[in-house]
Amino acid sequence: MRYLFFIIFIFSIKIISAQETGLTTVKSDTLLSEKKDFKQIAKKEKSDKEENITIKDYKIISFSRDTTFLDTTLTIQKEYRYNYLRKDNFELLPLANMGQAYNNLGYDFESQLFYPKIGASAKHFNYLEMEDVKYYNVPTPTTDAMFKTVFEEGQFLDILLTFNLSKRLNYSIAYKGFRSLGKYNSSESEAGNFRTTANYQSKNSRYDIRMHIAAQDLINEENGGLSNKEGQFESGDADFSDRSRIDVNFTDAQTKILGKRYFFENRYKLIRKVKDSTIAEKTSLGIGHVFNYETKYYQFTQNNQNDYFGEAFVASTLSDKAILKTFYNQFSAEFYNATLGRLKGNLNIYNYNYYFNSTLIVNNESISRQIKGEEISLGANYQKQIGGFNLKGDFAYNLSGKLTGTILNVGASYKIADDIVFSAQLHSSSKMPNFNFLLYQSDYANYNWDNTNTFNKTSTNSLNFNLDTKQFGNASVKITSLDNYSYFAVDPDQIITEGESESQFIKPYQETKAVNYLKVKYQKEFKYKGFALDNTIMYQTVAQSTNVLNVPQFTTRNSFYYSTDVFKKAMFLQTGVTFKYFTSYNMNSYNPLLGEFYIQNTEKLGGFPLLDFFINAKVQQTRIYLKAEHFNSSFSGFNYYSAPDYPYRDFIVRFGVVWNFFS
Repeated sequence: MRYLFFIIFIFSIKIISAQETGLTTVKSDTLLSEKKDFKQIAKKEKSDKEENITIKDYKIISFSRDTTFLDTTLTIQKEYRYNYLRKDNFELLPLANMGQAYNNLGYDFESQLFYPKIGASAKHFNYLEMEDVKYYNVPTPTTDAMFKTVFEEGQFLDILLTFNLSKRLNYSIAYKGFRSLGKYNSSESEAGNFRTTANYQSKNSRYDIRMHIAAQDLINEENGGLSNKEGQFESGDADFSDRSRIDVNFTDAQTKILGKRYFFENRYKLIRKVKDSTIAEKTSLGIGHVFNYETKYYQFTQNNQNDYFGEAFVASTLSDKAILKTFYNQFSAEFYNATLGRLKGNLNIYNYNYYFNSTLIVNNESISRQIKGEEISLGANYQKQIGGFNLKGDFAYNLSGKLTGTILNVGASYKIADDIVFSAQLHSSSKMPNFNFLLYQSDYANYNWDNTNTFNKTSTNSLNFNLDTKQFGNASVKITSLDNYSYFAVDPDQIITEGESESQFIKPYQETKAVNYLKVKYQKEFKYKGFALDNTIMYQTVAQSTNVLNVPQFTTRNSFYYSTDVFKKAMFLQTGVTFKYFTSYNMNSYNPLLGEFYIQNTEKLGGFPLLDFFINAKVQQTRIYLKAEHFNSSFSGFNYYSAPDYPYRDFIVRFGVVWNFFS
């Protein structure tokens, strides 16, 4: 899929050229500067009157139907999101190469998904779930493209093309792909995320439909980390400044995730009353249906058995493959009244089939090859705006099936003033842990288990408070309580001898006692003329009887930068330095066979600074990014790790751009 975006681009140009002739072409030189906030993009005639098209007409619609618009500005928040995930990764710590796993510096245990996932959670940060796909409503064809250099021999490109086939029918096609060789041996990564969406609304607004197709693959070479980190990495020996000379644990392993999804949702309003002389709804009653079919597999392959994972049933051509197929239907009825609010009731039917290719018998005990069943649940959603209050809530209760119990989300926000908003959210859920905790089969003898009859549902309860202010900054406090928390760890009954790898004794466990987790986060930016200092600090603590949830106590990120217009305001420039630091803690170890992080309490890592220098610029709708990443790596000590035996990234200069085109 790595060259698929070229096919997409050529295909989409043909479609765009055949669009409705009533749309006016938008020339890029009509786009105004950032300070003017894109006041007017184009004009067209309609009923002998001019209709202005502004940037707010280029709408982006989330899965939950929250609507934003295309943002072409250049801010420090855009700098934080200019990465592989295109998200702010303040609470994440990546491994050395793009597309590898991310270690967690902070956690959010709430999940919109009511059902367990396949597992391999360390490999899923770039996997777009059903809730991650966005839909578009644009007046003219629009392109969003991002390019960025990688770590040796490759490139990264994320390109989106969206356009309207008619005024009420919008379509998009997108592809994010990359390949990066990496600095260390056997660390090559590549991925492809293809998605296409369509959404339509009838002229009388009674019927609407949206759908998407997604095909994704994520491939990583796995090397097991450094085999001589003290002598070859931490010593700072110049002979190993070329990281390809450093020895790794193995060079013949690979992991792969491949997923395909077909999503379809439509709604029809049986009753729709509007207010006099307006199109705003007063009352409506509608029915809806959601369909989602997805297949996914996670596979670990290795050419030859390696003692790093212990004994194996075969000596060569090892292959572990876990497959999950899900089929989801939701039938709903929705009532809306301008006075009473919006209430939706739904019936959910979820069919799942998680399986391996054969039944395994170990020590005269049979390990099942399959977990298969059906879940039926009832749910409800409510939303209401009352003055400055905004109330939201959803609830689901499982009627039949073994995977889930209940899920409850309640949220309320209040606008105290124009620039002060207070909000609170309550979450409570009960469901089984991911499938790889319950059942796993491997060619390696110690990686086989069946916990379907011994593991219990994990209960998650959290309370979150947020205060967002323009003058005093943004603060949040989250309290989370976990019961039957599931985790991977080294078997405590095993005695590991010198030279023996602990990775051959990894097992899934559940903590029977409660784990209580507190996270406090504060963000504030100070500005003076063209100078700015943006600060984010996070404090965390965990109350637990056994160390099963390890987090750094403090994490901070501080960016000092300068912004100005240059070249007679033809370019907007930002340049500065970002400092990131987190206190040392028992950082989770990475297991490449499972694609999971596991708990370790013997080695504290962290406590090292990360300094990045950046120069960013904006010319019309093009944002240009140049960054010297971790430029302090050569003089602050070679003790920087993303996980035990897995170093963080060395100093590198990377370049990239983000374009927006309007036709």
